[in-house]
Amino acid sequence: MLKSSNILFFSLILLTFPQATALSLTEKKVNISWQQTREIAQKDEAAQAERLFNEGMELYKQLTAESRQQAIQKWEEALPFYKTLGDKSQEAETLYWLGYVYDDLGERQKALDYYNQALPIFRATGDRSGEATTLTGIGAVYDNLGERQKALDYYNQALPLSRATGDRSGEVTTLTGIGLVYSKLGEPQKALDYYNQALPLSRATGDHSGEATTLTGIGAVYDNLGERQKALDYYNQALPIFRATGDCSGEARTLTGIGGVCDNLGERQKALDYYNQALPIFRATGDRSGEAVTLNNIGAVYHKLGEPQKALDYYNQALPIYRATGDRYGEARTLTGIGAVYDNLGEPQKALDYYNQALPILRATGDRYGEAATLTGIGGVYDKLGERQKALDYYNQALPIFRATGARSGEAVTLTGIGGVYHKLGEPQKALDYYNQALPIYRATGDRSGEAVTLNNIGAVYHKLGEPQKALDYYNQALPIYRATGDRYGEADTLNNIGAVYHNLGEPQKALDYYNQVLPIYRATGDRSGEALTLYWIAYTEKNRGNLKAALPFMEDSIKIIEDLRSNVASPELRESYFSTVQNYYAFYIDLLMQLHQEDPNKGYNSQAFNASEKTRARTLLELLSEAKADIRQGVKPELLAQERELEQQLDAIEKRRIEVLSGNPTEEQKTAIEKERDNLLSQYQDIQAQIRAKSPRYAELKYPQPLTLQEVQQQVLDKDTVLLEYSLGQERSYLWVVTTEGMTSYPLPSQKEIEKLAQELQNGILYDKDNLDGITKAASELSQKILAPAAPQLNKKRILVVADGILQYIPFAALSLPGNQEPLMTQYEVVNLPSSSTLATIRNETKERKTAPKTLAIFADPVFSSNDERLKNPVNAQTKTEDLSISALTRSAEESEIKLIRLEGTRQEAEAIVKLMSENERSYTSDFEANLTNATSPQLNQYRIIHFATHGILNTNSPELSGVVMSLVDNKGNTINGFLRLHEIFNLKLSADLVVLSACETGKGKAVKGEGLVGLTRGFMYAGSPRVLVSLWKVNDRATKEMMTRFYRLMLEKKLPPTEALKAAQLQMYQETEWKSPYYWAAFTLQGEWR
Repeated sequence: MLKSSNILFFSLILLTFPQATALSLTEKKVNISWQQTREIAQKDEAAQAERLFNEGMELYKQLTAESRQQAIQKWEEALPFYKTLGDKSQEAETLYWLGYVYDDLGERQKALDYYNQALPIFRATGDRSGEATTLTGIGAVYDNLGERQKALDYYNQALPLSRATGDRSGEVTTLTGIGLVYSKLGEPQKALDYYNQALPLSRATGDHSGEATTLTGIGAVYDNLGERQKALDYYNQALPIFRATGDCSGEARTLTGIGGVCDNLGERQKALDYYNQALPIFRATGDRSGEAVTLNNIGAVYHKLGEPQKALDYYNQALPIYRATGDRYGEARTLTGIGAVYDNLGEPQKALDYYNQALPILRATGDRYGEAATLTGIGGVYDKLGERQKALDYYNQALPIFRATGARSGEAVTLTGIGGVYHKLGEPQKALDYYNQALPIYRATGDRSGEAVTLNNIGAVYHKLGEPQKALDYYNQALPIYRATGDRYGEADTLNNIGAVYHNLGEPQKALDYYNQVLPIYRATGDRSGEALTLYWIAYTEKNRGNLKAALPFMEDSIKIIEDLRSNVASPELRESYFSTVQNYYAFYIDLLMQLHQEDPNKGYNSQAFNASEKTRARTLLELLSEAKADIRQGVKPELLAQERELEQQLDAIEKRRIEVLSGNPTEEQKTAIEKERDNLLSQYQDIQAQIRAKSPRYAELKYPQPLTLQEVQQQVLDKDTVLLEYSLGQERSYLWVVTTEGMTSYPLPSQKEIEKLAQELQNGILYDKDNLDGITKAASELSQKILAPAAPQLNKKRILVVADGILQYIPFAALSLPGNQEPLMTQYEVVNLPSSSTLATIRNETKERKTAPKTLAIFADPVFSSNDERLKNPVNAQTKTEDLSISALTRSAEESEIKLIRLEGTRQEAEAIVKLMSENERSYTSDFEANLTNATSPQLNQYRIIHFATHGILNTNSPELSGVVMSLVDNKGNTINGFLRLHEIFNLKLSADLVVLSACETGKGKAVKGEGLVGLTRGFMYAGSPRVLVSLWKVNDRATKEMMTRFYRLMLEKKLPPTEALKAAQLQMYQETEWKSPYYWAAFTLQGEWR
């Protein structure tokens, strides 16, 4: 056209001058020709646009992934024509359809882009029906993106417009959309209200597609409510309508829904059949959201069928689709599913990682059912890890959500979980109460798998209550249900339990028959925890039959699995907690080996038992000591480290707030609330530390040391002057290994209960009757007779290393005596305590290349705890009341640990006596207001070989992480300051000290954790870099402490004695003086760690 116009114009120019009249006529003809050409062109463009649009619609109606993409191409070609033509109405409609199909294909952002271009055009042209349809489309996108409130906002803008324009089909679509949102928000009644408004409208208008969609939505609500038959009725009404209308996506969605009902009814194969009908339809139609839902659901079925790898395969196909389509709701549910698989595979850390990824998404998207399901999953993990209170906390968060949303199956699962916790806590009646609440719900909802779980668990309670026949009755009800539903995990658990009943009934062969049915199931399902348990029971049964050698390989295999499962837990706290739940395996293994040793003393079974004993000792501490040097935070994302710091600050803040709450006669509810908030923060803190470990390059490279064998202990830990006494306390009998560089001898000892009775008598005598020396000596002799006398012939060395167990960790071995000699051990021996022999080897390895610090001593003493302290000369009046409340409350809090935060004036005298023993440039003496947290955590501390804290130590036995050393709590102006040197801050210190001295307030105590020993301040300072720590097992009065510490330092600094020899000599001096002769005054002080 342009070329033709130029020719015409050129001709026109040539004719201009010779024929003036002709010019005017020709000009008119040219203008007419131009207009006609333009009109023709516009008609051509309109026709082309219409053709492209209609071709796009025809392609879309084919409802395949390929045809949808081709439709988009046609519409995108049509769009510029409509824009050129200025056809706003058709431009808006094309934009709408592009948004609609992109949403269908799971490309949410593109869908929003097109909808948001269409919306203002519909509004500008006054097309209210188009505006309503587009608002509904945007609402659907936000629903798919998990932004429920935004979805409702758009739907609620659309609904009145559809009603005003009489667009009843649009009204149905919007009502159905709102119903779906409320269903996902866990508000089933609201969802049903909207669906029940939509259903008659769709039927009245002949909107078959809308009718079928609504029926499917109602079916899903009834499924969530546990009304399976109703759900099936609605799905089965919808399915033929979708098929009749050729709506393949709707058909596939309904098939998926029916599959879900079948799964919930325990009909796994039927569920798979329906899912496998739906999946190819979703793929053919390009419905990626539907595809992801179906893949996720197939994964869930395979998980329940005990095929974890298949389950993970399907979940891992679903997850990237959910993420690609922006479906956060689906993403979170899949993460929860993966977490559940890892939980069953015995990988609790991985399970928690996935659950903790899912939980914030579920909360953000308002998916209350999903949130509750995930909380229940987390509760289950903590239950398996032995963290019963944490498990209850999570279950009790989930239960009210399930009840509020009407999710009866979820409610029943949670009730069953709570029952399980109470069973393990030794409260069988409470357990039965919860199980008996759950059972009728499972039956009412047709959840046969849940019914079987509960029957099995009730059986376990009756077994524990000593009612084996009742137990068998319940187990035998559960077993056929598990088999019918294909639940292999449950089948294996029940078979195991039946085996245990027959074992207790004295029918070992029957027990073994059941165990041997179980083992291949656990192996096939990858349930390694279950496998370890069954191996343990087989070994236990064989041992009781007298087949000790037959039992051994089963127990060895069981221990190997336990060790492997333990290594999969990144969090030290959870690893520690898990390990405490399996200590009975190690105790049995040790006892089995020692029984074999008695049968055949020349086979080295007692050496193997010693090696097993070392495996049960301070494992987490052993690993933490290796971590300390690795700097595992290097290379970790700054955001994670920032979250860790923020949580540390929040922990400090919550402790201050807790103090304030406790200061004002709080109600039980207030106390519970603040404790719960603190525990939640602690849990978050531990989770973030686990994430740091999981993502740390240094941690990945870290090779944890293995516990030492007997030969390695002899070579790496002992010398010719040292003898090791290692104890293992057991229910029936206990054991002692006496190890020197030359050899090892083992001895059976009385039961744990008998030893505990004697140990408590000694403790009571020292603490509460300290001047009754005859009584204390008698108690010490009686305990010594049981735990030391067998080893007496071998105690011919200079030094005794003690690796204690149970209550013996609280006993001052220096105050015990040998038969025929009532003098305390410390009169003849240096006595050193160790968490384990392996710990000392690791300490030596980690400190062997460290340079000696240049200065001698940094001592902190006599901090200021109260604004009433006489050292505060000019207090800030405005702060006084608040301070007093804080300090008063802190005093109360400390009293719970039997500690009063009063001034320790004796610590000043203690410190002043010590610092006189060295020149000023060799020491740092910090007291009063300067004995504060800032100085206690100063990098300058690494300049000193000895660091001494003469102040209060607070031990929190429930949460050792909250233990710490109390520094000044007010500054020199009377302002309250943070003065708690908490355990996490101690861990973060970088010390070059050879010795840390904690001279006050039971600093040697801690929470006794099976498999770890005492978890307290000692391990914190060892982690921070000190190879030895001098601590106190009980609070000794100021004068005696000053006397003891002054003598100890004088012997170290003036006589140049090593710390162990100096401690022995100082204790001996005290013992030889009448005033200090009672062990109360000198025996509390024990040295832990390196003696060299």
